[in-house]
Amino acid sequence: MNIHIAAWIVGTLGISAAWGGAPTSLAEAARSILGANQGVYVEAADGTVLLAQAAELPVHPASVSKIATTLALLHKFGIEHRFTTVFATTGSISNGTLAGDLLVETEGDPYFVDENALLVAERLRQTGILRVAGTLRARGALTFDWEIDQDGTRLRKALSGGVPAAAWTSVQGLDDSTAAAAAMPAIQFENLATAFGTGPERQLVIHHSQPLLSLTKSLNDYSNNIFKPLADAAGGAPAVEALARGAVPAIMQAEIILGDGAGTDPSNRLSPRAAVALLRVLERELQTSGHALYDILPVTGIDEGTLRKRLDGPGEAGHVVGKTGTFGDYGASALIGAIATKERGTVYFAILDHDVPVPIARQRQDRFVRALLAEFHTTAWNYTPDMRPAVARAIAEIVQP
Repeated sequence: MNIHIAAWIVGTLGISAAWGGAPTSLAEAARSILGANQGVYVEAADGTVLLAQAAELPVHPASVSKIATTLALLHKFGIEHRFTTVFATTGSISNGTLAGDLLVETEGDPYFVDENALLVAERLRQTGILRVAGTLRARGALTFDWEIDQDGTRLRKALSGGVPAAAWTSVQGLDDSTAAAAAMPAIQFENLATAFGTGPERQLVIHHSQPLLSLTKSLNDYSNNIFKPLADAAGGAPAVEALARGAVPAIMQAEIILGDGAGTDPSNRLSPRAAVALLRVLERELQTSGHALYDILPVTGIDEGTLRKRLDGPGEAGHVVGKTGTFGDYGASALIGAIATKERGTVYFAILDHDVPVPIARQRQDRFVRALLAEFHTTAWNYTPDMRPAVARAIAEIVQP
């Protein structure tokens, strides 16, 4: 990757008055819109620096930290990886009752939610289980509905049918077996202290998460902080930081500091130029499997989540793929991304605001990106969102005895 470093843009690029001022250079637009002390970096596909303002200054990037974690996850697991959650028992099944406990062992699937629990409950019902004489016992780092559920209390409630009816609507009809089930499946837990199975442990149902690519995109779309334990799955924050530093030019390595992989740690730091470098590394990683940035990051005005209602006007919606970052407690607000242009190929940008109120920072970021869109002839990304419910991309299979 050819990344040139410059303090200011060389020469002057004509830019329309769309940002609210007279035609001027990108550098003047950045100073006027964002403020002269705020970090912004813009780079063309060939590595030409179009703008660099405080581009080497590391500031708190908030959830832009998730770009490094996303890269680490792809590097370790690959786009097709599925996290497994195994439901097993040492008890026997008779007359609809499991004489023992329901054992759950997880790899840390971060996207195990109500719909997935209902899919598993229906599969358990297909094995003949309507009641569990004992309870649910979890092993491993169980996450349910975006929260740590170490003892399985929340999962047990969902398996018992304690979820919104809309969750069952998403599951019903996924296949012939769920279509045939009119009523929401509900496993009754009797919580008998003496209900221990005495046989060998055997698997009942194995749940496979949706593939890592779509799973990570969903989390990035909403900037979900469940990324924090995901960073542990990728080796922990030190490993994510080491991978990110190793992927950028040596001059930028000290500008990447990660105390966690989600963007909540106060020690996190990232410079605008390093953010763009990581974005480009992520793009190249995706290209090896025939994918693009929009397959793992949200597209403005199209994807539900943090960018659904930003840059969503005519000539904007669908033109920007990016990642937001917001942490008001640290005065951090960020927007990084890419646009497709006829003149410069893909143009990458990073805006990392600090000590600016979040609503004001977002308004300024959008104004500056509009200036970029006005400067170039841009096209919408060739992107169609997957409108299926997330559970439709997961698999729950019965283990035959």
